[in-house]
Amino acid sequence: MTTSSHEKAFTQLNNKPIVKQKFIKHNTPKKRKCGIGVKKCKRCGRNGAGRNGAHISMYNLGLCRQCFRDIALIIGFKKFN
Repeated sequence: MTTSSHEKAFTQLNNKPIVKQKFIKHNTPKKRKCGIGVKKCKRCGRNGAGRNGAHISMYNLGLCRQCFRDIALIIGFKKFN
């Protein structure tokens, strides 16, 4: 389950409030304090740095590598060969 998909089942559970409370109790994602799940891309919401360090937190950017490639020239980074 992704970080926001637990809310998709609410449409069917709105008629059963007790079952909905139990579902919310057991299926909401944990609040993370450390680890891969804490780092989220500010632009697209991908979470995790992965093995390759695919999350760029230097200069307080907080972007994944895909979003960084898209906007690197706009925010002033130059490509060197």
